[in-house]
Amino acid sequence: MLALDAVHAHYGLSHVLQGVSLLVGRGEVVGVFGRNGVGKTTLIKTVAGWVKPSSGSIRFDGESIAGLASDRICRAGIGLVPEDRRVFPGLTVEENLRLALMQSPGRPRAEGSQAVERVFARFPRLAERRGQMGTTLSGGEQQMLAIARVLAGAPRLLLIDEPTEGLAPMIVDEIFALIGELRAEGIPVLLVEQNVMRALEVCDRFVALERGAVVFSGAARNESDRARLIEAIAV
Repeated sequence: MLALDAVHAHYGLSHVLQGVSLLVGRGEVVGVFGRNGVGKTTLIKTVAGWVKPSSGSIRFDGESIAGLASDRICRAGIGLVPEDRRVFPGLTVEENLRLALMQSPGRPRAEGSQAVERVFARFPRLAERRGQMGTTLSGGEQQMLAIARVLAGAPRLLLIDEPTEGLAPMIVDEIFALIGELRAEGIPVLLVEQNVMRALEVCDRFVALERGAVVFSGAARNESDRARLIEAIAV
């Protein structure tokens, strides 16, 4: 579904991604792990079009998306849940969700309303707060809204960056349960997450980054691969 081949990316003179290659198959959850500052978020932003690759190939469902504008990548079917959530504080929960429908121009109004109601059915806590402003939500609720907003647009691939950072354990459990549900539904996910052991429970495969390059990849259910991963990313 997603294929990166020798992708490089820079911030000015800073060479952040240094030849990253990875694959995300249909229905797979692939984890991206590593210490702070190794390029995990830059990798997600490069796939989403927020950062333009310096070189290399990025293909989504067989089509090249390297260097495309972020809105075109979104409309192609890639949904991004950014690390900082980017909930619109002055809009209600429902208005935040309806913004996601803009990635499908021409969608009938009734169909869009049905999509929003399906999301509310999945997130009953948000349904209870549908008229509240985004700024009044807790951190965990804002994270749920950020994920729900992307799902309202019916993406074919999800990019999720640090979804559990700073959240209470109960909310962390809910988010990992949700990612497990998406996996069961066949929605592929590229997941960046610091809580490695919990993330491995919902991942099929993983890659470990160090200094902007993949230093190790493996199967999430393989005990020896898990042990090598912990060794590879240990501080």
